[in-house]
Amino acid sequence: MNPYLKAMRMERWPRSLAIFSGVAAFFFLYRVEISSIPVLLLIGKSLAVFLLTWAISTANYIINEIADAPFDIHHPSKCNRPLVKGEIKKIPFLLYGIMLSLASLFLAYFFFSFPFFLSLLVLLIAGFIYNIKPIRAKDIPFLDSISESANNPIRFLIGWFAFSSPHLFPPLSLLMSWWIFGNFLMISKRLSEFRLLKDKAENYRSSLSKYTTKSLIFGIVLSVIFFFVGYFIFAFSYKLQSFIYFSPLVVFYFFLIFWKTLKEKEAMEEPETLLKHSKFTLYTFFLIFLFCFSYFIDTIGQ
Repeated sequence: MNPYLKAMRMERWPRSLAIFSGVAAFFFLYRVEISSIPVLLLIGKSLAVFLLTWAISTANYIINEIADAPFDIHHPSKCNRPLVKGEIKKIPFLLYGIMLSLASLFLAYFFFSFPFFLSLLVLLIAGFIYNIKPIRAKDIPFLDSISESANNPIRFLIGWFAFSSPHLFPPLSLLMSWWIFGNFLMISKRLSEFRLLKDKAENYRSSLSKYTTKSLIFGIVLSVIFFFVGYFIFAFSYKLQSFIYFSPLVVFYFFLIFWKTLKEKEAMEEPETLLKHSKFTLYTFFLIFLFCFSYFIDTIGQ
């Protein structure tokens, strides 16, 4: 693969599929809306939204690649990234990111609602906050996981406002749960790095020097608790009985992720690598199917 394309982390395009959680939530709560949209328009608009989100996400990966190059050399796999190995030049690479950002924001501004444009812009800004000084949130313990997982609710909002009218905002309880689920994944990733990078952990990510195994596990437990607070508030607010029935299966899903984090013999580079395990992937799709099925068995508010 061309080193510039490799450095843009093209293989991470599935992350932009997170926008469809927002799309699904909107049509789940406002069911009459989906019947008024022609199928071809629904597909075309969804594809356009996905591409715009992918462009901003890729720009953020470019920012991350440049900002993290001095630290990635201490990571067992990230030391092979093209910029670290000197296979690409920084300035042309940065220009790619600027062009992608401007093109995406331009199209969003002129063809979608202002809240949609603003959500895309916030996704880009989140990348700056996470990667670049003076803030560089990724170097601050727990703020690193909170700021990185903020991409979850931002992508949710992108999907939501792709079809929602500007004055309709998603339930805060649902948005909070989606954010905290991402935070749970990120803290699990930190625990994996902390355990397995050992002496090199601090050189790779300075926040790891301020963590302990106990503090990370405590953060994981808190994330699970707050996730289910938001989850049950949402379920009871809209009288979604199936969500309540499915909750033990969701608890087991959290347990699986935590167990696999402890079991892995290599530092977890990204949470989605868990999907390489066929049984875990099968269970993930089983849960997705159940929540899709709840569309047909739950009547909102009844």
